Amino acid sequence: MAKAEKKEGLLETLKTVFWALLIAGIFRTLFFQPFWIPSGSMKDTLLIGDFLFVNKMAYGYSRHSCPFSMCPISGRIFGQEPERGDVIVFRHPVNGTDFIKRLVGLPGDTIQMRDGVLYINGAAAEQAPIADFVELKALQGPQQLMPACQNDANAVGLGGECVKERFVETFPGGDRPHHILNIGRSSTDTTPAFVVPEREYFFMGDNRDNSRDSRVPRSVGGVGFVPFENLIGRADRVMFSSAGSRILYFWTWRLDRFFEEIV
Repeated sequence: MAKAEKKEGLLETLKTVFWALLIAGIFRTLFFQPFWIPSGSMKDTLLIGDFLFVNKMAYGYSRHSCPFSMCPISGRIFGQEPERGDVIVFRHPVNGTDFIKRLVGLPGDTIQMRDGVLYINGAAAEQAPIADFVELKALQGPQQLMPACQNDANAVGLGGECVKERFVETFPGGDRPHHILNIGRSSTDTTPAFVVPEREYFFMGDNRDNSRDSRVPRSVGGVGFVPFENLIGRADRVMFSSAGSRILYFWTWRLDRFFEEIV
């Protein structure tokens, strides 16, 4: 009798776990997917250790909406076009890694960088300088990444102030102002003119000199153009943020970033 009750209890537990996992999988696939920020390519909009839910409903669904790109979907269903300036999680077209960047180029646009200034269809995006972005020169996040600093030439030591120039960038026409950072001269400050193909998009990180993005073609290790079906969802709000290497280190939580809107 006791053995039968034990077996029945085990089956009930397994059923509960199964339904819990199924519901969680459906929620993750159709509605919101959790995402941790692992790198500094989107500073200061997103910091290493930010945690957010990606809105999966924003652009419809493709095979990449499911874990391991296993959705039996050809193309995209219930698709809605993204808007320039959206911060989007997408699947890298080659290596399958999830990236998060800002959408700057829509299909048919001509995108170019000239001396660190973004040009869209020949018009320059305005850059208005504001107070520098200052952070601690220290290892960051679980990957223990060291930030790059504009003042590295001054031999900034561990625990010192790591400084980057900060600007409010506004797309031509006055659209979607957002922060960007500048560390110094880099190979992607000036690029060829890229014409974005139909049903593909051009992405850049806000931390312009520390971002692997569409400015570098996939053939040489970059991201290149991103197909519409590779978009996973839109990042709307930071839910939680931790500056430490472990989430349990509550003294490293950034309380001022909890529930912060992403612009």
